[in-house]
This record gives sequence, structure tokens and C-alpha cells, in this order.
Amino acid sequence: MKTLFEHAGGQEGLRRFIDTFYTSVLADPLLQPLFGHGRPGHVDHLTAFTAETFGGPDTFTTDMGGFAHLIAVHRGLKITEEQRRRFVELYMAAADTAGLPADPPFREALRSHVEFGSRVAFQNSHAETDDQLHPLREVPLWTWPD
Repeated sequence: MKTLFEHAGGQEGLRRFIDTFYTSVLADPLLQPLFGHGRPGHVDHLTAFTAETFGGPDTFTTDMGGFAHLIAVHRGLKITEEQRRRFVELYMAAADTAGLPADPPFREALRSHVEFGSRVAFQNSHAETDDQLHPLREVPLWTWPD
């Protein structure tokens, strides 16, 4: 069975998807404040993270600071629940716009991935101590729904 990475079109498909998503985030008045004027390299980082999570190359972990970097960039952001939900909404809309596969098992995996990830980011954005961080400390491997 193909990995989610392969099914999504590999690096090229995910790059197109994340670029589409990030463009929509920067244009969204609710989310734009979280992303400033666009963090340099954010599309590269999010593409690498998504690729690794979906069974692709481990570039995010080996070359981009891994999960510790991800925790650091979210700390102190104080993401609201409204922002978290909007992030998920734009993520799923970008999948349509970018032409990711629309089959229900893939879309279920994509949605569960962004829902989980956005909840981890939400928690970490409010953590004032390490004990308040989500316990996840490494890039999770996402697979097809059971």
C-alpha cells in the first residue's frame, strides 16, 4: 500500500499544497497575525514536516531542527480556538485547490492529521512551563485510517 506521502503526489504534490495553504493563511485576517509577514522558510519547513509525517523523507528531523524547533516556534503564540479551527478549515480547502486526492480515506487521514497537529500547537502555544507542553516530542508517523 502506498504511503500518504506517495498518494499525495510526493514532495511536489505536498509542496504545491502547502504553498497554496500558506498563501491563504497570509491573506486571512484571523490567522495572519500568527504568521507575521511570512516567516522565511515556513513553506519549506511545513512541507518537510508534512512529508515526514506522511511517510516521506525525514528532512524535517535531520536538517530543520525537528520537533524541538516546532515546539519553540509555537510557544507564546497563544493560539485561540477560533484560529485553530480556521487553520483546519483553510488546510482542508487548500487540499481541494491544490488538487490533492479527494478519496475519502486520504481526506480522513488529512483531516485527522491537521486536527491533531493543530491541537498540539494550540496546547504548546499556551504552555508557560515544559510540563504544560503536549507530551509529543517527535514527528509522528501518520497512516491510513483503520
